[in-house]
Amino acid sequence: MFTQLYNKCLKLAAHKNSDYFLAIVSFLESSVFPIPPDVMIAPMTIAKKNKFIKFFLIATIFSVLGGMLGYVLGAYFLDFAMNIVEFYNYEKKVLNLKNALTQDEGFYAWLVILFLAGFTPLPYKVFTIVSGLIGFNFPIFILISLISRGLRFFIVSYLFFKFGDTFTNFMKQHGHKWFTIIGIIIVFISAIFYLLFKFYV
Repeated sequence: MFTQLYNKCLKLAAHKNSDYFLAIVSFLESSVFPIPPDVMIAPMTIAKKNKFIKFFLIATIFSVLGGMLGYVLGAYFLDFAMNIVEFYNYEKKVLNLKNALTQDEGFYAWLVILFLAGFTPLPYKVFTIVSGLIGFNFPIFILISLISRGLRFFIVSYLFFKFGDTFTNFMKQHGHKWFTIIGIIIVFISAIFYLLFKFYV
């Protein structure tokens, strides 16, 4: 099934209305759909390099809107939302997270988790749903989603714009590891700046 969906997304990337399909895939991927918009961004950017900023913006904006839908599902449609979570085999992890998150420590822990989910290959949709489930601060949820999703899609679109097929081969072999490592580094650097700021101010 995943292979068929993947191939379908590749075909949509070559469609004359690919911009609209990118928006739809980006929106749905943040709440229910299993294939990330990166699959479409890559061939679209290689084919139309002068539009890489446009593709990055479409993916980011509609991904965050889709994340907001995921949040609403988690907050108000729990039964349906948990079916999505179970599909990705995250139900036990979700329940453990919900029980482990305290009001103070949980807030900062969820900031990091949500950022990594938006930036790395973790199933972002699961974490948008959980954000609604635990009643995470909605404006901050949107802000973190914009930052993490924006960073991810900008990096992807820019590197495909810059290096084309060379980066395609690299992503096929090392894409998951690459995003995970970069995401952890960003969180680590942010944590250092936060601690320094807290110490000196």
